[in-house]
Amino acid sequence: KGLYRIVARQGEKLAEISGKFQFKTTRVSDYPAVGDFVMVNWNPRGNSAIIEYVLPRKSSFTRKAAGDTQQEQIVAANIDTVFICMALNNDFNLRRLERCISIAWDSGATPVVVLTKSDICNDLSNKLSEVYSIALGIDILTTTMQEQNDHMKLFQYITDGKTVAFIGSSGVGKSTLINCLLGGQYLKTNGLRNDDKGRHTTTHRELIMLPSGGMVIDTPGMREFGIWNNDAGIEKTFSDIEEIICRCRFRNCTHSGEPGCAIQKALDHGELEVERWQSYLKLKNENAYMENRESYLAAKGKREKEISKMIKKLPIKK
Repeated sequence: KGLYRIVARQGEKLAEISGKFQFKTTRVSDYPAVGDFVMVNWNPRGNSAIIEYVLPRKSSFTRKAAGDTQQEQIVAANIDTVFICMALNNDFNLRRLERCISIAWDSGATPVVVLTKSDICNDLSNKLSEVYSIALGIDILTTTMQEQNDHMKLFQYITDGKTVAFIGSSGVGKSTLINCLLGGQYLKTNGLRNDDKGRHTTTHRELIMLPSGGMVIDTPGMREFGIWNNDAGIEKTFSDIEEIICRCRFRNCTHSGEPGCAIQKALDHGELEVERWQSYLKLKNENAYMENRESYLAAKGKREKEISKMIKKLPIKK
């Protein structure tokens, strides 16, 4: 409803953005997001504060907003570690995990894969092997609520002054893990539906301060993770493919039949899985589309400003 809950040394307050801030802001992503540091007019006598400025973000987990809208959405800001949560049931999806890892690397934070509900997985070793094959250079944790202190392994990433964000689909156990970290039933949790898919329990993003001094950000379940200007993240996620591409005979190799193509050789010899190569191409094409669209919109905005200036200079007939 246009209000933000902020916390400062003086306590908590509801806040709204100033008129000047709103007038100068042109992008949705420039508005305050969960995890942001802001400069405010606190007004100790009033019930609400006024947000005047958002401080530069050291990191931000960004995705294309869900649906047909072409807008950037800041899921969480100023995070040190992104816990990408995926349950070892019907939620298990390697292609979606690749997408999440790519967005996490691009955010400036460090991704950690958290595989939940390991107690109901019949082929844990095989699934772990599959995750290790795509989560290159990333810590991978398995958790189960059947073991009382299994969540304690997460605390190594949530030290004093550090902020972590929990990302994943509905029902994977994000809120349950946070409740364990807090030592109580702080967040509402739900079970699975009859089709083994999660119910939406968390309906908004929220930053929670832990007694240990760290901070966690809980997010609603997300099944759509649209790419938004994410070339560096893709290259880091698919570093194995990038290394193979460097072995191609020609720098401008399109990997579609040229002689000396290392990608085709890797596919033929089983060094590279077809599904992973297709996933790489899909994300690269998606990112190229978003980059071209951004350039088009920027050029369009520039032209509109120039036309507006020209119109203002025209003589006015009286």
